[in-house]
Amino acid sequence: MTAHPLRLDHLVISARTLDEGTQYVADTLGVAPAGGGAHPLMRTHNRLLNLWGGVYLEVIAIDPHATSQANAAEASAEGSATRARLFALDDPAVQARLERGPYLSHWVARVERPKRLTTWQAQYPQRIAPIVPMTRGDFTWGLSVPDDGAFPAWQGVGDGVLPSLIQWDSPRHPSAVLPDTGIALKALKAVHPQAERVSEQLQWLGAAHLLELQSTDGAAALVAEFETPDGLRTLK
Repeated sequence: MTAHPLRLDHLVISARTLDEGTQYVADTLGVAPAGGGAHPLMRTHNRLLNLWGGVYLEVIAIDPHATSQANAAEASAEGSATRARLFALDDPAVQARLERGPYLSHWVARVERPKRLTTWQAQYPQRIAPIVPMTRGDFTWGLSVPDDGAFPAWQGVGDGVLPSLIQWDSPRHPSAVLPDTGIALKALKAVHPQAERVSEQLQWLGAAHLLELQSTDGAAALVAEFETPDGLRTLK
């Protein structure tokens, strides 16, 4: 296991549209995500919801305006015209899943200094996907993103249950500027048909303590339990 255990940074709700994802979270947790913005490099956009303890929830969707004239120059400059979108949003199987509604698709773990994510990835490229520099407003960060935009995997296993890795370059974390909600993540759980292999990678990353993992004969899935002012709520 890494000498620097990771922290949970944020959870990811994937949706066909931001409005659908926002409504799903609002109906479940009682508060609607807001703010956020566009990622021209990835041709996606998001909205955010603050959680207790420096964690947040991200609703993400393909940005239908990413090819508009307003974004075309920036996107072209960053080389996003041919880059696959992150979090497997271009995957036909994920798009088919989104036809049934938004869902908790993924999670992101934070690598904090003095450990440098770019150096770590360069040392273990078979374990960690390439680090892509990204910006949104005043925030800058590096995020591990496979070249094909798929979810992170180890020995062919991932399915959204293994986390992406992030390191923030800006002095503030997004949670510091989001409104308080009174909502706290109680538990992040997952099931996976190859749980032992997933567990091996989580241990190596230093992230096993962040996820309650169990084996299943069915499909991989994530579930997040929250304490809200109105009681326990679940996103899946």
